[in-house]
Amino acid sequence: MRCFLFLVYFFMLTSFAFSNEKSEISGCADGQVISKIEFLELKNTRTRVIERELTHKKGLTFSKELWLKEKGRLESLDLFTEVRLSCKNDSEGLILEYHLPEIFRIIPSPAGKKTDQDGLMLGLALAHLNLGGDDIRAEIQYRTSVSPFFSSNEYAFYASSPWFLNRPIGWNFEFLRTSSWDNLRLFEEESYLADVDLQWFFKKPYGVLFSLAYRYLTDYGYTPSASLGFLIDTRHPNLDTRFGVYQELLWTYNGGILNSDQDYQEFLWDSRFYYTMNRFVSGASSLLRYRPGDVAFYDRLHHGGANTFRGFDPDSLCYGTHEWILNFEERFVLKERTPVSIGSVSFFYGLQWVLGVDGAFLWDEGFPTWSDYHSAIYTGLHIVIPALERIRFEVGYSPDKSEPKFFIGLYEKNIAQRWRSR
Repeated sequence: MRCFLFLVYFFMLTSFAFSNEKSEISGCADGQVISKIEFLELKNTRTRVIERELTHKKGLTFSKELWLKEKGRLESLDLFTEVRLSCKNDSEGLILEYHLPEIFRIIPSPAGKKTDQDGLMLGLALAHLNLGGDDIRAEIQYRTSVSPFFSSNEYAFYASSPWFLNRPIGWNFEFLRTSSWDNLRLFEEESYLADVDLQWFFKKPYGVLFSLAYRYLTDYGYTPSASLGFLIDTRHPNLDTRFGVYQELLWTYNGGILNSDQDYQEFLWDSRFYYTMNRFVSGASSLLRYRPGDVAFYDRLHHGGANTFRGFDPDSLCYGTHEWILNFEERFVLKERTPVSIGSVSFFYGLQWVLGVDGAFLWDEGFPTWSDYHSAIYTGLHIVIPALERIRFEVGYSPDKSEPKFFIGLYEKNIAQRWRSR
């Protein structure tokens, strides 16, 4: 979701000190038989949303190892300020008490987005983060460019959930109306986009992907697209991942008989690896996109900026048909996820200092060469929060430009680089 909470962020920026973390588990011992499971502090979330994430069941024995996996899954729901467990005994065995104080649900707020074309965009949003208590997120927005104001305008509606009819079929719907001067591809964009994505884990960690999209650009026509893919996802947790692997192979067909301007396929391979030791979180990633066929100028790829290559700014002269983006990043956890309340609004935040290396190939024909390659180093502060996942304040340096560049990014960079152009 794309909600800004400026008062929240100001509060978080003042909190850089290390803290003694609150105990996440109290009075629980391995091997005890579970007699009862209770959910405490729930006000709006349906219990089935919690139960489908749990491994512990009544009549089974308690395991601290399983609890840590449950904790990661519950935190990844992005519904609770914190997730804690306490235990007590009765005559039949162990009672598990899951403490789940909820974050805000419905909130009007400033809204933000950062794209390669328009830079930072701000506006207003009305968001519901837990519609019906079923972990469905819905949001309507208006955003406009900051520099210059009102030169680009977007109207958007988003809805998503990791489950459909209580089955592990994640879905996402997006509708976007854009009126903007695209300063990378150098044309006036008047467009409409509708997109539906489905993700089904038929057997964890294996899943399939399917999506349909339809886009209309004034003066350029329609571009329908359909995608089919396969993924392996062992990450835990999904939010602020510490361990695991993500592998996705996706085929997309764009254009065709409804659009004479372009007719091309895209073969995508998204690969990510995570490992943590103490407060150090290591991550490596690779995104490869190969696009045979006729690609119209308004679908060309660009590099530069917080969402692709942190060595120089997005530039209309740095474009290509195919790309390969590489990254290695080391994160040092300054402050673990911590619950906070301001008035009636509850949320969480964490702080991380990062140091990383970006590498990027961008080319048009055949195979890439070293002349198509750029590299950069970067460092900065990441703030982990609900909804946006993280805000990234980073300074990058590339030998090709010989000057540092400052960037502000939203979301995990591995996510943002997939959808960086709207």
